[in-house]
Amino acid sequence: MSRTAVVALGGNAFTREDQQGTFAELAENARAMAETVHALRRAGWNVVIVHGNGPQVGNLAIQQEEGASVVPALPLSALGAMTQGQLGSLISISLRQTARAGEDIDVATIVTHVAVASDDPAFDDPRKPIGPFFHGDAVTEAVETRGWTMVEDSGRGHRRVVPSPKPQAILEAASIRTLADAGVVVVAAGGGGVPVVDEGNGLAGVDAVIDKDYAAQQLANQLGADALVLVTGVTNVMVDFGRPTQRALDEIGVDEVERHLADGQFPEGSMGPKVRAGIAFLRNGGSTVVVTTPEFAATALADDESSRIGTRIVADIVGAPAAEA
Repeated sequence: MSRTAVVALGGNAFTREDQQGTFAELAENARAMAETVHALRRAGWNVVIVHGNGPQVGNLAIQQEEGASVVPALPLSALGAMTQGQLGSLISISLRQTARAGEDIDVATIVTHVAVASDDPAFDDPRKPIGPFFHGDAVTEAVETRGWTMVEDSGRGHRRVVPSPKPQAILEAASIRTLADAGVVVVAAGGGGVPVVDEGNGLAGVDAVIDKDYAAQQLANQLGADALVLVTGVTNVMVDFGRPTQRALDEIGVDEVERHLADGQFPEGSMGPKVRAGIAFLRNGGSTVVVTTPEFAATALADDESSRIGTRIVADIVGAPAAEA
C-alpha cells in the first residue's frame, strides 16, 4: 500500500534571491521542484504538495494597488487564492513536462481554505514578509503612502509584513485525502491556504498569509499522512550554527529536538517554523519528518539507513534520553 507524504515547498523556491519573479523564472523553478515529487512517487509515495507564496502574493498586491485607478483592487485573501491557481498550474505543467516516457501522472490543484481564529494574536503583530525587497527612501515611501508595516529581512533590505495566524483546520481535507488515496498528486493549501474566519453567519476571508510549513503540518495530520517533508535550502538542520561545535543533525528524536528548540538553537526567522511544524506533526500522530534540500527529499525517507541524506526527525528513538518534565 502506498504511503502519503506531504511536501512543503517555499515560495522563495519559485522566485529565488537573485531573480525578479518573471513567468519564465517561475516556470523553470517549478520544473526543478517537480523532480523532487517524481523521486518520491518512484519510491512508492503518494504526494500532496503545499507551497509558499510570499514573494508572489506580495508582487500581486503591488499590481493591484497600481491598477486600482482602472479596476478595483482585491483583498489579500483573494490574492492568496489567485496565487494558488497560478503556482498550482505551474506545478501541474512542470510535473507533466518532466515525467519520464510512459510515466502516468495525474495532478489536481485544490483551492484550499484554512480556518483561523479571529482573535489570533498575529493580527495585532504582523511578521510574515511578502513581496520584493525595498531600500532607502522607498522604505519610507511604502510606509507613508501605502500604509505598510515594513521590517528588515535577512540583511537584504526591507519587506512588507502581514499577519500570519496559525491554521486550525483545512476545510477541504476530506477531498484532498480522496484524491491522494487514488494516487493523484494534489497541490493544496497553496500559500498556506486562504485564511477564513467564522463570523457567525458564514465564513469570510481575512487579510493574512498563513505560514506554509504550519499549513502543511495541519494538513498532514488531518490526512493521517505518514511523512511531512519540509524542503529548505540546506541539506541538514544544524545545531550550534556558526560555532566551532557546529554539527548537522541526521536522525533525531522529537524529545531531543524540543530541547534544542527550547535552548534557542532554531531562530524564528530561519529554521524555527520548520522545527515547530515538525514537532507538532509528530506530537499529533505523525511518524516521520524530513528537513532537507529538494534533491534529497526522497533519499531522506529511504528505508535503507545507509543511503539517507538530510535530517530525519522521528516520534521516538529507542535508547534516547527521556525529555525533562
